[in-house]
Amino acid sequence: MFNDIGPLELVTLIVLAVLVFGPDKLPKVIQDVTRTIRKIRDFSDSAKQDIRQELGPEFKDFEFEDLNPKTFIRKQLDNEDLGLKDIRSGFDLKKEMAEVTDAVHGRDAEPAAPSSSSATGSPAGRVDMSKKPERPAADDRPPFDMDAT
Repeated sequence: MFNDIGPLELVTLIVLAVLVFGPDKLPKVIQDVTRTIRKIRDFSDSAKQDIRQELGPEFKDFEFEDLNPKTFIRKQLDNEDLGLKDIRSGFDLKKEMAEVTDAVHGRDAEPAAPSSSSATGSPAGRVDMSKKPERPAADDRPPFDMDAT
């Protein structure tokens, strides 16, 4: 429960507790806190048992930690029945991102072999992002309209 508390933080908490409650009341406060934590745990365990009984025998192995989305996804990714490890290992995210970046910046990542083009001038009707768009010449600018601004 308190795995991330370091020794300096623990000493600080003890000194602070002694200053706030005093050395004579501190043992009583510690007993009350531990008793309260024990009651909360018992209440939580009994509530979990009641929910499992209400769900029925098919949910006897149900774990409430599975309701956390991170835990659920982690368990599903480790499940071999779905074949997700093959998909994950076959997908190279860095390569895909490099290709997208090259396409956006207009660079060719690999020299492409000439392929058959369709009527649009690019394979399979796709837009070639490696070509820079043609800019109009300086004389082809639209006329400046002073009233429009």
